[in-house]
Amino acid sequence: MRILLTNDDGINAPGFAVLERIAAQISDDVWVVAPAEEQSGAGHSLTLTRPLRVRVLGSRRFAVAGTPTDSVMMALGNLMDGLRPDLILSGVNRGPNLAEDVTYSGTVSAAMEGTLAGIRSIALSQAMADYTQGNESFAAAEATGADVVRKIAAADWGDGVLVNVNFPPVAVPKGVRVTAQGFRDYGHIRIDARIDPRGFPYYWFGYGREVETPAHRTDLEAVREGLVSVTPLHLDMTHHKTMAALRTTLES
Repeated sequence: MRILLTNDDGINAPGFAVLERIAAQISDDVWVVAPAEEQSGAGHSLTLTRPLRVRVLGSRRFAVAGTPTDSVMMALGNLMDGLRPDLILSGVNRGPNLAEDVTYSGTVSAAMEGTLAGIRSIALSQAMADYTQGNESFAAAEATGADVVRKIAAADWGDGVLVNVNFPPVAVPKGVRVTAQGFRDYGHIRIDARIDPRGFPYYWFGYGREVETPAHRTDLEAVREGLVSVTPLHLDMTHHKTMAALRTTLES
């Protein structure tokens, strides 16, 4: 299996080293094409207003001065010399990508780009109890990542589907749960207003309250309960029920 690795935290991020160790347990044909610098929150953005620079760091190892999407496009369109990967792994992100995070996440967007190219793609993220630099723990991803990736890769996928995996902030997860995408209550988004040393205001965004669901089957609830969350996401965002209603209203 030929595997392409990328991320949004940058090629030197500790979580990316974890991803490389996971991939090494699965294949010896691993390519690395990742952003040179952190691109968290870049979403599915593409660099169009400036040229892209690429540094060759070794055999099958490249750093791209751009976004996660740029990295995947450069890998597939140029750097891999026409060799098509069988699998794209993006991560392991420092922090979870749950619920509406998937719309902002560069980690998930890299997997989206791979899916658009018709390649099976998995996004991997690690929730943490302590985000202090140097104290981050990727223990759950280290312990279970290779096994989870192998099993997902062996499963039957539909067209236009990517898989979003989130590891809980525990050393040994209690298990794996296949989940739906959760949602947070945006009526309870917290905006923390502060004043900088020069007297100017600045702001930090905080998450909204989690929306509880019957049987607790969302990604938010699984990770909170110490389980690895595996969520299949579909690129087709068409809402077919509303489409039918609009046809009745607009095309009659």
